Amino acid sequence: MTQEIAITYGILILAVVLFVTEKLRTDLVAILVMLLLAWSGVITIEEAFSGFSSNAVIAIMGVMILGYGIDRSGLMNLLAKKITDTVGSKEKRIMVSVSGTVGILSAFMQNIGAAALFLPALRKIGKQANIPAGRLIMPMGFAAILGGTLTMVASGPLIVLNDLLGDGGYEGFNLFSVTPIGLMLLATGILLFYFFGNFILPKASEDEKEESKKDLQKLYDLPRELREVSIPKGSPILGKNIEEIDIWEKYDLHILGISQEGSKTYIPWRKTTLKENQSLVLLGEKEKLEAFIEHEKLREKEALEEFSNLTQEDYAGFAEIIVPPRSGAIGKTLGEFALRKNFKVEPVAYIHHEGEKTSLLKKPMEAGLQMIVFGRWEDLHQMKSSSDFVVMTQVKPPKEKGKDRKPHALFSMGLGIVLVLFGFSLSLSFFTGALLMVILGVVPKEELYQAIGWRTVFLLAGLIPLGLAFEKTGGAELAATWMMSIVGGWGVIPVLITLALLATLFSLFMSNVAATVLLVPLVLIIAENFGLDPRGLALLVAVGTDNSFVLPTHPVNAFTMGPGGYSNKDYMKAGGLMTLAFLVVLVTMIYFFYI
Repeated sequence: MTQEIAITYGILILAVVLFVTEKLRTDLVAILVMLLLAWSGVITIEEAFSGFSSNAVIAIMGVMILGYGIDRSGLMNLLAKKITDTVGSKEKRIMVSVSGTVGILSAFMQNIGAAALFLPALRKIGKQANIPAGRLIMPMGFAAILGGTLTMVASGPLIVLNDLLGDGGYEGFNLFSVTPIGLMLLATGILLFYFFGNFILPKASEDEKEESKKDLQKLYDLPRELREVSIPKGSPILGKNIEEIDIWEKYDLHILGISQEGSKTYIPWRKTTLKENQSLVLLGEKEKLEAFIEHEKLREKEALEEFSNLTQEDYAGFAEIIVPPRSGAIGKTLGEFALRKNFKVEPVAYIHHEGEKTSLLKKPMEAGLQMIVFGRWEDLHQMKSSSDFVVMTQVKPPKEKGKDRKPHALFSMGLGIVLVLFGFSLSLSFFTGALLMVILGVVPKEELYQAIGWRTVFLLAGLIPLGLAFEKTGGAELAATWMMSIVGGWGVIPVLITLALLATLFSLFMSNVAATVLLVPLVLIIAENFGLDPRGLALLVAVGTDNSFVLPTHPVNAFTMGPGGYSNKDYMKAGGLMTLAFLVVLVTMIYFFYI
């Protein structure tokens, strides 16, 4: 073993440890790996930063912008509404229709985006049909993951695969090369839940069925009383800001608005100073409201005067939101993230996976966390465009001003696909379509950069040099030689199963992109030793890293765990069967059609 190989393996081991222990975010681990490779001299500085100019990174940026534009144009909401209106009330029909649609959408947009898009619609359908959310959400989430195998731009591993093949001197795949595998996997997943859903999905108790009929206020026993008060001279709260009067922890009350001299502020920031003659609108339980008003010497009004619109169901109300993976809110408290200031919504309660309310104060937010907020529908609709939260309650959008951009969005996406079909590279084709979306006004230039998931970009750009170093130093050849000493006498099918299992195992404990970067250089050498098509074996590994169902470690599973009320046991039960079915279909398809 040379010094360069030893250094590369040392950096690899460090990366794996950091991925597994989650001491650093995955994108930061990737950047650290990239810098360590450059500082160690294993690869050149140009090679270390080559990931940022790679086709994979440019392609995924283009796909993200296109997906953002399609969503922003209202096309996806229109599709979701049509399905909601026509799907009926039969559980299996709902499951097949929604899961199939989400799977197809995941072929051209991030799978978590497709899942997030349909989650509010699915909750509404379930409520109307009296079907608990847990019976519908997991099949939809699994379909989103499976949809990530439908095209070569559907997931990070498939996007990065062509770059890895190019580095090894092999021709890449075209856009739809993987589609036969993806369609078989998606169909298998849907059929699995269709025939075995009663056995692998959590059973719905009578209480859960009753709860599915309730609105948020009844379901979570949310406060109902609204009172409008004014601050007279001599009140103890004069001159203090909202945070200082301890209104949340001491009284469990919420200030929904402040008015003075005709100027209104809805959902004031916690640092807002309280002044004489201001009017406040308070939300809470009757006894606590009366105690606060009496203790702070406030003057209660007979009725809501300036904030009566907050009682109108078409103006404001409660909404359920969730913190998705990769949200900027993860690890921060409400105060640190300034939820009120940034989004104009009032947080009322956190919801445990078990469906119980808990305190909001001083609790860092985490992926999959559910929260109940109160706000105006126009503010909640604006919140839907944020990547930091997913609004699960269906919110009626305000009337759009200006041109309908749906045709422009379709044309831009269609152009990108047509260019790929004519033989142009994925990066050039989809980035051209993305730019056209900006030029045509589908994606405002002010929102262009927020459309891109920069953590994913840095994850890809940082890990691509690791694959390059693995191959350049001979580390991949060394690992392949060792593995050949074990599987050299085996048949082709046992080798395919072993590699697919290895890809699956890696993806459970680290980024699936990282697993692909590590395994592809290895399998290219193994394929040559077995006389197989190296591209087919590389595709086996890249698709295999999406086989992440048995634990809620995949971003989509982490995202759906809370809304579905699932436990780790639920994922092991349904995900275990899905994992086995995935392996059978993948190995069979690769064996007969790709090698």
